[in-house]
Amino acid sequence: MATDDRDLRTGRTIWQRMRTPRVPHRRLTRNIDTDVLIIGAGITGAMIADALAGAGLSTVVVDKRRPLKGATSASTALVLYEIDTPLTKLSRKIGQDKAVRAWRRSRLALTALAARIEELGLADAAQRKTLYLAGDELNAKALKRERDARNAAGLESVFLGRTQLRQRFGIARAGALLGFGNLAVNPKTLTSALFDAACANGARVYAPAEIVDVSAARTRAVATTGDGHRIRCRTLVFATGYELPDCVPAKGHTIASTWVIATVPQRRVPWPEQCMIWEASDPYLYMRTTDDNRVICGGEDEEFSDDADRDALIERKTRLLQTRLGKLFPGLDTRIDFAWAASFGGSKTGLPTIGEIPGMRHCWAALGYGGNGITYSRIAAELLRTALTGGRDPDADLFAFGT
Repeated sequence: MATDDRDLRTGRTIWQRMRTPRVPHRRLTRNIDTDVLIIGAGITGAMIADALAGAGLSTVVVDKRRPLKGATSASTALVLYEIDTPLTKLSRKIGQDKAVRAWRRSRLALTALAARIEELGLADAAQRKTLYLAGDELNAKALKRERDARNAAGLESVFLGRTQLRQRFGIARAGALLGFGNLAVNPKTLTSALFDAACANGARVYAPAEIVDVSAARTRAVATTGDGHRIRCRTLVFATGYELPDCVPAKGHTIASTWVIATVPQRRVPWPEQCMIWEASDPYLYMRTTDDNRVICGGEDEEFSDDADRDALIERKTRLLQTRLGKLFPGLDTRIDFAWAASFGGSKTGLPTIGEIPGMRHCWAALGYGGNGITYSRIAAELLRTALTGGRDPDADLFAFGT
């Protein structure tokens, strides 16, 4: 077994200016047994480990890198329940009932994550509104239809016309949807806090430890490291992010590239209410503020994943992001302190794939692809916790392989 070996990010991310919190980890020096083995020590692995260890399952996490060294530190951490695929469009793809269930589950997962963050006492997380700006995918008229669909599903949204949008936020667009109750987080401190909580409940993290082989038998799975050590488990979970394991079906999943900048600190709050902003466009621009009044702005996505090609475009994409940000907010100081490029994943529906891998008993994968990666990680944690403690999650069918 092997995973795609990707250079997941390039450049210096805004989170790298802060000292990386230490996640308790050690080297694996012997064969071990556990209830659950999680491969991947990023935000998804941390979320799942926290949920499963908290439920009383013995839990082991391994990673070929050290914790927090993969794609997690490249996240812009706009944690939204609003799925990349609008509710009106998702309804046409998978049916209205399933689309509404998916959006509602995303909302519930974000609410649960906010509660967990409060319980952990994280100070650098905040609830934020969102502004979803009219663009080439949904114009103002289509945004009104989207508002109606969301409100009918119990997901409150408010439409702002051109005049309201300019007066309230100073943005010159045909319209926007105002959403509520999303989260802005620091992905490194969140991941670290989740691992700390998992370890307090008995979870063990081994790194660096690369898994080179996985075999699934009738009652358990066995993973073998490059050093020849074996980990026997009742359930194995791939939480490897955008480095897709060879044994996981890749149909319907794509890996693309995105670029991000973070500005110098602004003299005042960059825009009213510090909403997180994104566009109903393809590709779309997305942005948020930080505690020290910087603006993180990303986008200009391209449908390729070659890291050399991606990195060659950093300078040009950085200038484009800077220009587009300045046009949206003419009074903003768009000088750049941080710039980076990263891989990200997508799916045909914008939904994740979470479930037992076809043909591999006891082996699960959590492929939280799309712009809602952290929210999807929470859904994966909930689905696994329910399944492994003998329950049945009513939404599991939405995310299973082959759906």
